[in-house]
Amino acid sequence: MRVRIYSPAPSAAQSGKALSYHWVVELEPLSARLPDPLMGWASSKDTTSSLRGKLCFLTQEDAMSFVKNKGWEVVFLEKSESTPLPKSYQNNFRIIRPQDEETWAYTQ
Repeated sequence: MRVRIYSPAPSAAQSGKALSYHWVVELEPLSARLPDPLMGWASSKDTTSSLRGKLCFLTQEDAMSFVKNKGWEVVFLEKSESTPLPKSYQNNFRIIRPQDEETWAYTQ
């Protein structure tokens, strides 16, 4: 059985970083979901697709040790960190915007 281990991104609706410091173990689907020819509903031959549960761990090491104890195959997704760029509201009203300063200096 294959599982994914990842750290979920924070909600786009929230500016905080709550719930972004835990690690999730999730089952990977064994087969693709295909539309049913009669009704058009998406279905799968995989019986584990009905298991929607996710296991949450506080650290990456805890998640890895749990998966290794079970003998499952691991697909590990690295955590991507975002670095916000400092912005100033007053730059909206400058005559020469910061992103145009280099081109403006060459035209003078």
